[in-house]
Amino acid sequence: MDSEHHDTLFRESLPPVSAAGPGLPPLPESGLYVWLPGLWVLRHYRRAWLGRDVAAGLVLSALLVPAGMGYAEASGLPPITGLYATIAPLIAYAAFGPSRIMVLGPDSALAALIAAAVVARAGGDPARASALAAVLALLTGALCLAAGVLRAGFITELLSKPVRVGYMNGIALTVLITQLPKLFGFSAPAASVIDGTRGFVVGLLDGRTKLAAIGVGSVSLAVIVAGRAIAPRVPGVLVAVVGATVTVALGLAPGVDVVGVVPRGLPVPSIGRVTLVDLGPLTAAAAGIALLAFADTSVLSRAYASRSRYRVDPNRELIGLGFANVAAGLLQGFPISSSSSRTPVAEAAGSRTQLTGVVGALTIVALLVVAPGLTTHLPMTALAAVVIGAAVRLFDVRSLRVFYRVRPSDFALSIATFFAVATVGVLPGIAVSVTLSLLDFVRRAWRPHDAILGRVPGVKGYHDVTRYPDAEQVPGLLLLRWDAPLFFANADAFRARILSSVDDAPTFIRWVVIAAEPITDVDTTAAEMLEELDKDLAARGTELAFAELKDPVKDRLDRYGLRQRVGRDFFFPTLGVAVKEYVARHDVPWVDWQDSARGEVAGGPED
Repeated sequence: MDSEHHDTLFRESLPPVSAAGPGLPPLPESGLYVWLPGLWVLRHYRRAWLGRDVAAGLVLSALLVPAGMGYAEASGLPPITGLYATIAPLIAYAAFGPSRIMVLGPDSALAALIAAAVVARAGGDPARASALAAVLALLTGALCLAAGVLRAGFITELLSKPVRVGYMNGIALTVLITQLPKLFGFSAPAASVIDGTRGFVVGLLDGRTKLAAIGVGSVSLAVIVAGRAIAPRVPGVLVAVVGATVTVALGLAPGVDVVGVVPRGLPVPSIGRVTLVDLGPLTAAAAGIALLAFADTSVLSRAYASRSRYRVDPNRELIGLGFANVAAGLLQGFPISSSSSRTPVAEAAGSRTQLTGVVGALTIVALLVVAPGLTTHLPMTALAAVVIGAAVRLFDVRSLRVFYRVRPSDFALSIATFFAVATVGVLPGIAVSVTLSLLDFVRRAWRPHDAILGRVPGVKGYHDVTRYPDAEQVPGLLLLRWDAPLFFANADAFRARILSSVDDAPTFIRWVVIAAEPITDVDTTAAEMLEELDKDLAARGTELAFAELKDPVKDRLDRYGLRQRVGRDFFFPTLGVAVKEYVARHDVPWVDWQDSARGEVAGGPED
């Protein structure tokens, strides 16, 4: 994922002006337009937008053709399927997608996943590989649609930012390594960095490289990278591909593999034929692809919505992505996602609505129907350069530097995910990524921060005595804050912390008051622990009390029977009230700093 995407996320706090798009009124909350946002755009379309949308679509089409064919190659599929997987999704998303400036199509981030799912099962048969990929797209779309209808847009929250960065860096390296053989003029399919490196080295040692291919591919890659740095508004991909095609056409690069003439016309919508044995592995792969595609699309759509100050519903984004993948599958394409390289091109070219994508799709249709021979001399090594150039943009080193500087544990988590994807392969890397993300959450809640609190002169409230060494504690009263939910993983740690604090206190502790505002939940294991803790403290002559406990958590403790056991008069609305009650019940000499001028003995103002 491009680092620029992360920067835009910091601007999401801007107040939205529309839920539909720039210059459009908000989408209705119900009815046909909710399911077909494209109709809403069409109803409110402005004539002034037409010229910019058409011009942006024509510029965009110049990138869609080589990128689509290149990503098809990266996925182990015939290049023509990349065009099929570009046309249908653009039109489908224009009708069903909520974002007004999103470009969908083949994506480098999915290439390795698609290849891992279909190449080995196809057994070298391009027709079977295409059928498997089309069914994979249908399954991916069906899962996205089901998730959108079930309002499962929250699913991307399972992947923390460090995990996403590590995952995308791993995919970038995988795509780059697996494309190197094509750049050197030979083929060595692989599903992981280790396999790809082995295949590339074997090809080099066997002398399968072609100097002409290396020359054309290297120059193409240089043009793409240099163009991006020097003239970002110039379509460097188009310049590189056209230059490489002219070079081959003039006979200056003999022996270089080319795409050749694409089939004239469009495919008839159909469902690819696969066996029942294939459905299980394809469904598992589709789940991973759907998760990754939605995660990437969600981040990109939020980023551009923030820039243009409008909202997108993640559940509607799932539905739009689902219809786009179903359309790709029906038109003999393969799974698609949002494009982090072509969307900025559309924006820079002046796109206002999804009509830009429709114009781009229709331009490709015209190529297939009228001028299929334009790809006759298009070299495969140039397509590899396109994919490698895109893969390089996926690397996010900047975020890694931030993780390392501000939170080393996030850096370690991101690196672990990166190595998982790079070593065991992309598909297993999905499971590793989700598992690591969940384990990271459990780790942070397992041993959370806690603090013994005291009153600081001149500062309202009660604060951590380790951060405020001059804080005073009420004699015989222990105030402790626990900054996490109480659940099975940290219940014993909580109990041990309380008991050790009581036992190690310099004076006898009559009350332990838990500053419970950060405790958002108490599960059954923790509830049992609290009952045992109350008995342990009672054996020491100490009472257990709670302050600032949230009402839903109180209700849960009621169901557990804990409020009856502890005593309802030991649950206080604030720490200030708890301190005042303790001072009053035990006649403790305690002068609050705010009351010292008046000579009053109290527990301090309520927090």
